[in-house]
Amino acid sequence: MRQEGFPEPTRAAGLARLAAFAPRMGRDYAATRNHDFGPEDRSNISLLSAHVRHRLVLEQELVATALAHHPAAACDKFVQEVFWRTYWKGWLEQRPAVWFAYQARVAEWQGRLNSEGGLRRAYEDAVSGRTGIACFDSWVRELLATGYLHNHTRMWFASIWIFTLRLPWELGADFTYRHFLDGDPASNTLSWRWVAGLHTRGKHYLARASNIRAYTQGRFNPAGELDERALPVAEETSHPPPAPLPPAEAPPAGPVGLLLTEEDLNPETLMLSSAQVVAVAGVLATEARSPFPIGGPVRAFAEAAMADGLARAAQAFAGPAERLMDIDSVIAWAKGAGVDAVVTAHAPVGPIAVRLDRLARLLHAEGIPLIRLRRTWDEVIWPHATRGYFQVKDRIPELLAGLGLGREKGTRLPRRPAL
Repeated sequence: MRQEGFPEPTRAAGLARLAAFAPRMGRDYAATRNHDFGPEDRSNISLLSAHVRHRLVLEQELVATALAHHPAAACDKFVQEVFWRTYWKGWLEQRPAVWFAYQARVAEWQGRLNSEGGLRRAYEDAVSGRTGIACFDSWVRELLATGYLHNHTRMWFASIWIFTLRLPWELGADFTYRHFLDGDPASNTLSWRWVAGLHTRGKHYLARASNIRAYTQGRFNPAGELDERALPVAEETSHPPPAPLPPAEAPPAGPVGLLLTEEDLNPETLMLSSAQVVAVAGVLATEARSPFPIGGPVRAFAEAAMADGLARAAQAFAGPAERLMDIDSVIAWAKGAGVDAVVTAHAPVGPIAVRLDRLARLLHAEGIPLIRLRRTWDEVIWPHATRGYFQVKDRIPELLAGLGLGREKGTRLPRRPAL
């Protein structure tokens, strides 16, 4: 199955798609963004979520492009979608316990799949596209083949999984996380919690046959097949209060080794002007997404994106860039390069952040600090993600102004917005 217009996993291809889609970021996007025309026609959406997830393309580049081509009021919906992803990351960054609780529940459900035959059969039917609900089964096949689903379809998918199939939301979140090219710990986990009625307590999202019929142009019509009266998922515990973000680490100076991870493959825009980058390496941790197998398209995208990031880093810093096998290999690489420090882009809450925490301890034992640079985009927006999304949404003009992006079409944008 082919996704029309999906760009290759390189920064150059992402920027080319960004330029091509720019004219549609305004009122066209607002009018058609919720329509799923099928995998053969994705002309109404940017298809850049996987590139943004790996930061092959940066969030501020999306927003700057939208504002350069449209008045702020016209591209408001597109800009809001960019902010949703940042909001999810900031919210989870201040509540990491929610992520670890989710991981623990996935492990628990994995054990129950091995011991409960009925649960296992229902789960296997769902992840194999054998539920008998035509739209859901088609979306499973599309996801497995391409690593992608339209955003509106993701909401329907999660709702049917939870409220019609009555399967654990954690297993559904795990399934999509390991198969989405843009699978992100915060966006994926918290979106599933939102659909279930756990993020905004008691407010869930119910997929309705009429909505699916309307926004798929009649391709699917699951009338009578969905539970459209289900209650929200109940959870005994409440959200932990947000913990203050730790101060951002200062950019390094002197000879450093630059480490790339799949969280951020835009090394040439990191704050490294005061450092001398003498060695570059990259390490993937795609398999750490889940105890279950990771989708082939996900692994292939991450591999190619890392190769692209390393190639650009080698050019930017005029030296070799090598791919390492795992986090443990970083120790020998750093010692061999004789660096004063290892620097990497900050990894938000998730499996890579866990591995970087372990790496920091190992490097510290060797007298080498690990410096994690937080991008200005995150530094400005994350502190506001303490409650619901609208707390961030209402501040978008103010936040964009602080980032040098709050400008209307027709005015000159900064050549290089804050990164």
